[in-house]
Amino acid sequence: MSTASEAKFNGLQWSGRTDPGKIRPNNEDAFLGLQFDAREVHHLGAIGEAPAGHMDFAFAVSDGMGGASAGEHASRVAVQKLTTLLPRARTQSVERAEADVASVLGELFAKVHDALAYLGGSDEECRGMEATLSLCWFTPERMWFGHVGDSRIYHLPAQAKTIRQLSHDDTHVGWLLRGGKINEREARSHPRRKVLQKALGGRNQFITPQVDSAACEPGDIFLLCTDGLVEGLHDTHIEEFLRSPESTRPGASPATRLVDESVARNGHDNTTALVIRVV
Repeated sequence: MSTASEAKFNGLQWSGRTDPGKIRPNNEDAFLGLQFDAREVHHLGAIGEAPAGHMDFAFAVSDGMGGASAGEHASRVAVQKLTTLLPRARTQSVERAEADVASVLGELFAKVHDALAYLGGSDEECRGMEATLSLCWFTPERMWFGHVGDSRIYHLPAQAKTIRQLSHDDTHVGWLLRGGKINEREARSHPRRKVLQKALGGRNQFITPQVDSAACEPGDIFLLCTDGLVEGLHDTHIEEFLRSPESTRPGASPATRLVDESVARNGHDNTTALVIRVV
């Protein structure tokens, strides 16, 4: 991951949107966009675009859990920790060479987990708080991602026929679906679909995130979202909205169109989407 590497794309366009939904009194979702190198980090707005250059990009979503306001606090701690951890991780990845980026991401997730576990154990108001975390790290060569929980990362390649879920839901229902033991319709109505087997913080002593990478070509679209979005939209609906963004709500951002449509169809949970288009 050399800073001298020539990017394989011209830049990125992104939009983010979060909504508490129709029932929840507060929003326990959070999202974040950053542009950074080993020395500095810049927060990105909810909507924007930037050319590829010597700095990397990172986008993340998190869904917090816990009593009172602990869940809301957990998701914000999870994404904000990335602000300090990612520049250090970039330094480590350059020193170790790109082949070891996976272990660098594993260490980054472990540090976020430790921070949440410490706060949950030392502050009564934060006791038991947990969070999902899905992170996309765009380097000049590839998009690396790390994931824990049931928030999701999707990839819609410019030349592909269908959208692909890159992340694995850390639930028993997700395991059943990946193994072909149930279909998407059965998974969506399963009574234990929201029971997590893995999350950051809480009583989990150790966590092992899913870490992988994907090619990053002009025209590709990546979506990070919390489980509230997929409660209202099937994968086919998500793909349709991403392919034909102007078919509904002309002028609204891609993330706004997705979230507003999901909340209109369901809205039982906090709903967040972060859409990144490679240009």
